[in-house]
Amino acid sequence: MRTADFDYPLPPDRIAQRPADPRDSSRLLVLDRQAGTVSHQIFNELPELLSPGDVLVLNHTRVIPARLQARKLPGGGRVEVLLLRRAAPQRWEALVGGKGLHAGRRLQIVGGPIAEIVQELGGSRRMVRFEEPIADALERIGEMPLPPYIKQPLRSPDEYQTVFARVPGSAAAPTAGLHFTAPLLERLHARGILLAEVVLHVGLDTFAPVTESRPEDHAIHSEWCQLTPEAAAAINAARARGGRVVAVGTTTVRTLESAARGASPGAAVTPFEGPTDLFILPGYTFRAVDALVTNFHLPRSTLLMLVSAFAGRERILDTYAVAVRDGYRFYSFGDAMLIT
Repeated sequence: MRTADFDYPLPPDRIAQRPADPRDSSRLLVLDRQAGTVSHQIFNELPELLSPGDVLVLNHTRVIPARLQARKLPGGGRVEVLLLRRAAPQRWEALVGGKGLHAGRRLQIVGGPIAEIVQELGGSRRMVRFEEPIADALERIGEMPLPPYIKQPLRSPDEYQTVFARVPGSAAAPTAGLHFTAPLLERLHARGILLAEVVLHVGLDTFAPVTESRPEDHAIHSEWCQLTPEAAAAINAARARGGRVVAVGTTTVRTLESAARGASPGAAVTPFEGPTDLFILPGYTFRAVDALVTNFHLPRSTLLMLVSAFAGRERILDTYAVAVRDGYRFYSFGDAMLIT
C-alpha cells in the first residue's frame, strides 16, 4: 500500500468556500457498499434514508478560537500561536509560526497575557506557558482556526461550529456535523432514530496529508476522546435490537472504534475516556460502526484512508470521481456522503 494510491485530481473550484444555507440543503451522495450503487439526495432527506431503531452518533466537541496573534519580547516581531491541546490551565501545546522561537522566548499575546515557550516538540510545535489561564479569554482575543484552503472569512464564528457543539477543545470542526440543523435533528428523533453523543477533540493533524511514501510509516498524533457509560449503553442496546450504529464523521468513527477494542463479547463498545492513537487503514476490521456520514476528504489524508478502509479504496476513488464530475463541493464546507 502506497500513499500515492490515495491521490485523486480535484479542480480548485470544487473546494467549498462557504457552508450551504441552510446547512441541511447540502447535497448527499449515498453509497451502498453491498449493492455497489450510488444515488444522489439532499442532506435534509437523511431521516428517510435511515431506519427507526438506528442510532446516530454525533461528536459534541466545540471548536475553540485558538488562533492568537503575538509579539516577540523583546523585539516586537509578529508571531502566530495556534493552540492545539491544553496540557494544564496555563500550559498549551501549540503551533508557533515565526523565526527564533526557541525555549525561553517570551511572547506578548495581543489583548492577553505574556507567554513563554518552555519546550520544543519538533517542527513548529511548542509547549507554551501563559502567565495566567487563557481559556476564558479565548472568545475575546482568539480567532477561529480555519483550514488553509478556505480563503473567505467567516460571516459568523458559528458557521464553523455544529449546532450541537458543547464541549470546548477542538482546533478544527468535526465537519460532517456541520450539515445538521435543529429541525433536522427533531425530524430524526420523530422518526425513531436514536441520538448518541461522543466527544473527540479534533487536532490539526487529522487533516494533514501523509508525506511518507507508505501510510504505515506515518506518525498519527493522539486525540482525546470520550464515550460515556450512558452513550455506550444506548449504542449497545440499539445494536442488540438490530439497529445500525451510524457514525457522523471520521472523528466519531475513531472514538467508537477505540471504544470497541475493549468491548466484551456481544457488545459493540465499552465506555472509554482518554487519548487514542488508532490509525485506521485498509484491512482494518470495523467492530462498532455500521454506516457513516462523512464529507469528501483531502487527497493522501488519513481521513481518506479511513473512509477507504470502510468502503474500499477503489470504490471510494471511483465515487469521488463521480462526485467531481457531478459538481459536488469538497472538504470542510462541502457536501456529504452517506456510506451504508
